[in-house]
Parts: sequence; structure tokens; C-alpha cells
Amino acid sequence: MAEHNNNELLEDQESVQILYEKFVILNKDLLNFGVSIEDLKEICFKRRKIDFTARNTEKNERLSGLMIAVTLVVAVLVSILLKIIFDSIMKNTLGTRCLLPNNYFVWEATRPETDCNMCKDIKSVLVFENITREEFRNYAYSPRPMLVKGAALHWPAMQTFTYHFLKEIYQNVEGAYESVEEECQILTFKTEFKSLQDVFSMPESRVLQEEGEKPWYVGWSNCHPEVLAIMREHYSIPHFLPEDAEHANMDYIFIGYQQGAVMHIDYISRLMWQAQLRGHKTWKLIPPPDCDHICSGISFRVEPGDIVLVDTRQWYHDTHVDPGEMSLTVSSEYG
Repeated sequence: MAEHNNNELLEDQESVQILYEKFVILNKDLLNFGVSIEDLKEICFKRRKIDFTARNTEKNERLSGLMIAVTLVVAVLVSILLKIIFDSIMKNTLGTRCLLPNNYFVWEATRPETDCNMCKDIKSVLVFENITREEFRNYAYSPRPMLVKGAALHWPAMQTFTYHFLKEIYQNVEGAYESVEEECQILTFKTEFKSLQDVFSMPESRVLQEEGEKPWYVGWSNCHPEVLAIMREHYSIPHFLPEDAEHANMDYIFIGYQQGAVMHIDYISRLMWQAQLRGHKTWKLIPPPDCDHICSGISFRVEPGDIVLVDTRQWYHDTHVDPGEMSLTVSSEYG
């Protein structure tokens, strides 16, 4: 009986892998063909609100015909099926860890409907200085993008956290690299890196972004207990968050140059804070497509020591690092 169940599981996994590979190839082909994120955004949005207007005809012409639009819709349906199958296998075999890549079709095919009150009338980030826990209480669980100036300036991490400091931790803690591969998550964005070991093996000239070197930007989660304990000796939960706020058992590091994260939403379970430890970064936020007619996008720049709070489950966001600077941030969830 057990052998039969194992065979069925292997067959399910093989089916998922085949669907996944076809799905990724389709997505890449569409992007290479010239379909933009905005095009994908509009097609995916139409699964929620179908609008057969003249604008659709014009859009289909710009996407080189009806077949591309149909292909996009089919891709969305495949992504939904893929999500269902993958969730089932993850639940039964690998726990709750998400192995799907950040992909626009997956985001849009699985994103719930949005209450546009989360972004209505928001024209700018809400900025605080020297705010106390009591003063912040009414804002703590708001979807309103917020920026707390200088809130991390007293953290030792402002001085101690560097590329080489992080590299030393992962080289010296047994199983640290493996934890990222097997239990945590690494985001390599537009780089060629395949693992955190690749990131920490680059030549010093590239680490320092000397002339002629290719830019890089990566992020990863820290779920190894020893690594997390070492890192948390250098920073703390933001002092203004409620005492009863539930915090994640993993934190995230994002480090690199130039282009930060591309436009996306996050599939996380709680709200997010991110502390800027080094460099300057500009955030661009846009509302979900459901709310384009009600809400508008905003952007803001953060400095070393600032802490950003954004509901990245609802706000689409990307980041850009100031030219010539390395950005280093630590981030976590709360709720």
C-alpha cells in the first residue's frame, strides 16, 4: 500500500514538473515576444472582469492578434491548476514552503479580490519621526505605506552588517548554506547565481562594483536557528510595533546594486517591515489592477536607518538603489 502511494506521489510530482516547465517556457516566450508586464496585467485582470469593448480589439491587435490573448488566458488557467496541484503536494509532503518562482501569472491567477479602500485617497507615504509604540498603535496594522525615519539608527547592524560579515556567518555555521537551499528561500532576481554559495564566491572586484563589473542584487530568508540568533544580536524588532504583535521565525536579507526587486507582490502571510541599513533605495508602489480606476501609485526614497512598512501582499512594488551604492536591508513579517 505504501509503495502504491509512493508511486502515485511520484507520478503527481512528475506531472507537476511537466506542467511547471511548460508554464515557465510559455511565460518566457511571451515576454521574449515583446509582451510587457502591463500586457500581462491587463489580460490577467480580465479573468476577474471581462470587458468586451473596442479597447479589447485594439489591445489584441497590439499583442499581434487574438491568439496571443487566448494563449495568455490559457496560461492563467494552467497556473491556477498548477497552484492547486502544487499546494496539495506541498501540504502532504513538503510542508508549507513555497517553491513556485515569483511569476506574474501565478501572482495574478491566485491573488484574491482587493478591497480598494486599502489604497483609496493615498497620495504619498505616511512619514513618522521619533514615534512611540503608543502613538503608532492606530497605524500598526494599516495597509497604508509608512516610513519611520531613523528608527534603526541605534542598531549595531548599521555598522556590522556588510557583505563580508554575512559571508563569514554562512561559512562558519554548519548547515547554513544547506538551510537556504532546503528550508528557506533565495531570490537571485536578474543575476546568474544559483545559490547563496555562488553569491558569496564572487570576486572582490564585483562585490565592490568596480568599473566593468556586472551589477548584482539578491535576497534570501534566514530560517537556520543559529544563523538567525547570530544576526538578531545586531538588530531588534522595531521599537514602535505593538508588544503583542506576532513575529515571523525567519528574517530576510536583501543586498546589491542598481535594480532591486522587479515589480511584484509578495505571497507572505503577514505585514512586512524592512530596515535600510546601507545605501539609499527608492520604492515605487502601484495598486492592484482591480483598483487602477480608484487608486494611484506613489514613490518614496529611504535613507540608511529608515524603516519601511508596506503591505506587500496588496501593493505591487519595485525598488531601485541609488547609482554607485550598495543597498543592504533586513526585513521581517509581523501581524
